[in-house]
Amino acid sequence: MQTSTPVTQSSRSILCVVGARPNFMKMAPIMAALAELGPKLAVSLVHTGQHYDVAMNHQYFEALGIPQPDINLEVGSGSHATQTAEVMRRFEPALDEKQPSAVLVVGDVNSTLACALVATKKGIPVIHVEAGLRSFDRAMPEEINRILTDQISDLLFTTERSGRENLLREGIDDSRIRFVGNVMIDTLRRNLERAVPTSKILQDAGRKAFLAGHDGYAVLTMHRPSNVDNPDTLRILLDTIRKITSRLTVIFPMHPRTRAMIEKFGLGEMLNVPELVQLPPMGYLEMLGLMKDARVVLTDSGGIQEETTALGVPCITLRNNTERPITVDEGTNTIAGQDPVKILAAFEEIMQSGGKAGRVPEFWDGQASTRIAAAIHSWLDNGLRS
Repeated sequence: MQTSTPVTQSSRSILCVVGARPNFMKMAPIMAALAELGPKLAVSLVHTGQHYDVAMNHQYFEALGIPQPDINLEVGSGSHATQTAEVMRRFEPALDEKQPSAVLVVGDVNSTLACALVATKKGIPVIHVEAGLRSFDRAMPEEINRILTDQISDLLFTTERSGRENLLREGIDDSRIRFVGNVMIDTLRRNLERAVPTSKILQDAGRKAFLAGHDGYAVLTMHRPSNVDNPDTLRILLDTIRKITSRLTVIFPMHPRTRAMIEKFGLGEMLNVPELVQLPPMGYLEMLGLMKDARVVLTDSGGIQEETTALGVPCITLRNNTERPITVDEGTNTIAGQDPVKILAAFEEIMQSGGKAGRVPEFWDGQASTRIAAAIHSWLDNGLRS
């Protein structure tokens, strides 16, 4: 453990990084909380452009009240190696221009690791929000991003207590770890009353009367390569969803990757079920509206596992593991993987009994971002470095 000279009041600045839409929900409350520190701390935002849909990005920024980025690297898509390398190449000049006291990264996308690497190699401290989450599945690219980002971060904020245990096991000094709770839930709580009603979403999609007389609905999201890049796995999952539609309407906001794979593998006919409502990708407030009134959500998204637990909505996770075990241990989440028997059994239990009651985990109280801002302020005062 080294102790550096405290950062002076006049030179304090944080460079925040977002790259993909899940980052936006995490960064919005953090930037708001940091802004409340006023002139004590200058805050800048870099958008790497890892998710490059301009309309969708604008929709998220506007809905969540995120200031427009000071710098947009406009990296775009590519393989994991190409995207990570391009973010690093374009981020370095931005870092040289801003010369921040620290770089703050969130989550586990390629941009998170890429920007953390550049900052560390230039001797700039890294703050990682949502540290310590582990699926223990290194076939997931996100797991590699999490492990490596945590290893080179100077200040690590965890969402659940298991995160600290994981970090200590990997040799991270306890003095670098802060348990603050979940900033995703800050965003959810602040926007719940603004959520777009499902009836309006369906009306806008030309399906105004679709739910009339129906016994509620399920929401499906699916985008991970392990589920959509293999034609056999994707076919099995779509067939399972078709069976669920015999009991409950399924609303399916379709990720561009998933749509592309369904077309590539010639599986479009499997979607031609009246009770399967296909929608384009949704904005945050629309997705929040769909989730909060659903009877069940089926997903392979980590963030949605957390949001459904906070909302008290049953969740069936279409993965064999989760890096968010608290959603299973305390929340409403059930891990079913890609096994049709397990998926349908979990669905049937929810239809019969309502599923897990669950409870909202510790520090998922809408104040995580306030704790993060206070901890960063103290950390800069003390000049802490790993």
